[in-house]
Amino acid sequence: MTVERVQREDQIMARLNDDGALTVSGLSADLGVSEVTIRGDLRTLENRGLLVRTRGGARPTTWKSVLQREQINVDAKQRIAQKAASMVLDEDTVMMEAGTTTATIVRYLGGRRGLQLVTNSALVFNSARANPSLNVILTGGVFRRESESFVGPTAERAIADFNTRLAFLGTDGFSPERGLTTRFVEGGQIASQMSGRAEETWLVADSSKFGQAGFVSFLPLDKVTGIITDSGLSREAVEALQEHTRVCVV
Repeated sequence: MTVERVQREDQIMARLNDDGALTVSGLSADLGVSEVTIRGDLRTLENRGLLVRTRGGARPTTWKSVLQREQINVDAKQRIAQKAASMVLDEDTVMMEAGTTTATIVRYLGGRRGLQLVTNSALVFNSARANPSLNVILTGGVFRRESESFVGPTAERAIADFNTRLAFLGTDGFSPERGLTTRFVEGGQIASQMSGRAEETWLVADSSKFGQAGFVSFLPLDKVTGIITDSGLSREAVEALQEHTRVCVV
């Protein structure tokens, strides 16, 4: 393998980690090589298990993508999750939407008794299954590998059967202007429905998500009870958010 090819593959993986998806045409233009060359690079990287080729481009492998997200801002996510878990009472009823931070909340629910937990998240379920005090209801539905979640009409019908005191939602980005956003329409529909079935809705999101915007805006800030985030937010950002909802900084 030539040094030039190694460098090109490193650039491809760096861009994939930053952007989440790539196109052959975009890579060809940015890296100054033919689309045939890019397709060969993507084929090699796929054979090594580093990405999945799509029609006209590539996306991260599901498991690698989840692991990458779990390794970002770990300390902040743990503090956020601990604060969220402190809101959960014995005999409580909770909904948790897909996300690495929501999945972390479950790890801090030890000692609670008689909890009812509804989730569409395989990550949440994986963390919750070992806790005997949790009665876990997994929605079912169409499995979306990118987010380790179940979506679609089956999941939505399952959520509609339950009423909970709390809902914890994740997001790909949030801001006063665009509210809560996500990359996928189906994920936004699930989160909106969970919010509608809960007495309180809390966004759990680290400060790196502030100002980011996913493809779909699914909930305005004034429709959530509050946001649990970390101290990476500037004072100006906190004040802007507080005009719309409560903000808990940990």
